[in-house]
This record gives sequence, C-alpha cells and structure tokens, in this order.
Amino acid sequence: MPARVALLLLFALPAFSATNWKLSWSDDFNGAAGALPDAAKWTYDLGAGGWGNQELETYTKSPENVSQDGEGHLLIRAIKTGDGYTSARLKTQGKFTTEYGKVAVRMKIPRGQGIWPAFWMLGADIESAGWPACGEIDVMENIGKEPSIVHGTIHGPGYSGSKGISHQYSLPNGAALADDFHVYAVEWSPDSITFSLDDKSYGTVTPSDLPPGTHWVYRHPFFLLLNLAVGGAWPGNPDNTTQFPQTLLVDWVRVWHKAK
Repeated sequence: MPARVALLLLFALPAFSATNWKLSWSDDFNGAAGALPDAAKWTYDLGAGGWGNQELETYTKSPENVSQDGEGHLLIRAIKTGDGYTSARLKTQGKFTTEYGKVAVRMKIPRGQGIWPAFWMLGADIESAGWPACGEIDVMENIGKEPSIVHGTIHGPGYSGSKGISHQYSLPNGAALADDFHVYAVEWSPDSITFSLDDKSYGTVTPSDLPPGTHWVYRHPFFLLLNLAVGGAWPGNPDNTTQFPQTLLVDWVRVWHKAK
C-alpha cells in the first residue's frame, strides 16, 4: 500500500478506545535483571532449520538471548556467533489463548538489514489442523530494509505465505520504527481484524476480502508469539552493514476483551 494511502487510512479509521474494554491477560516484565520470562505465561520454540522462511537463527532460551532487564522490559537479543546467529522465540502455547478482543504489545524494535521482529498469533489447533488451516494473525512485522513500515497480515488456507492478506503503514517523513517505542495491536471480532499503530487504525480484513473459495479461520482460540528472526526469504540476509547484537525491547504485552 502506498504511504500516502496508508496515511489517509490511519486518520480515516477510528482509533481504539479504552472504554468498554477489560484487561484479561498481561505481562509487564517486572522480573529481576537477568531473569527469564515468567514460565507461567511463556514457553519457547527452540532450534534451527529455517522455520519455513529460510531464517538463519537458532532459537534458544539462554539469558543471553532472552531475559528481563530489571527495569520493566523484556530483551530479545539476536547475536552473531562464530558459525551463525542465535535469538529467541516466545509463545503462550499451552499457557494462554484468546478468542477475540484487543491484543497489543508496546516495544522498541531493532534495526538493520536482515533483522525481522514480529508479534503474532497462531490458531491453538495447529497441532491437529496444521498450518495454515489453523490461521495466523501477524499483529506486526517489520523487516530491516523497510525501517519505516509496519505490516499487519493474516494467513489461512488458500491465502498464506506471499499470498497473505496484508495492510501496511509507513511512518511520516521517513522516521524509523526503531527510533522509539510504539504500540502495535489488533482488534479482533468474529468477522473482522483491524490493525493499528499507536492506537490509530490502518487497515481491516473481513471475510469479504478473502479469495473466492477460501475460508475465514479466525473464530476460535489463538495463542501469542513474540520473536526476533535473522534473515529469511522476505527480509533477506544480514550484510556488512548489519550490526550485532540487535535487541527487541518489549515494555508490555496485553489482551483485553469487551466488558459485559
């Protein structure tokens, strides 16, 4: 989507309102410096293998890659090693799921060619249904070669991968998302998913936007994921301009539901 059109959408669509919402789950990362994330809330994907995207990193749960800073933040670090890269990928699978509501993260993303931070959701039935039949909601993604652009995307059967249905927004005047904290969110109802940046909506997807003959797979529980990837088919790989380590700095993750 051209930046000019996205900018118009940003102000044309209604902002999220704090009224009529009730907080149902959150993590403010108030643990001690060096502590791992709360094990009652988060678990990990571990290992390498490209993750279906030709990524280069090996995900670990080492405090070098994922820890709290003692000042109310979670740090996810991508580190260059002698023979590759390490990073971390957290998820609430088996710990927490949500069906509808507002799902948001406040964080300051890293920067650089080949750097790929994301906050997203997967259908809780992924082990039985498989991907993409389970559904995927990418609340936010940024690739380092597009420092001003946030992408919000859904993936489902018949519209996954490069065919995912996506909206994007570019910060004005070429400002980089990595320069400051931003709030990335979706408002999710049975028949719509609306993406926002800093409480301003920039795009909505509904069943009418799906390709003919495909299905809306967003009426069941999803779990949350938060990761920092290195390289891959979409962002491309790091080059000699990319500095390491790079850190994804997360202030909080929150989920609200409509108050009754």
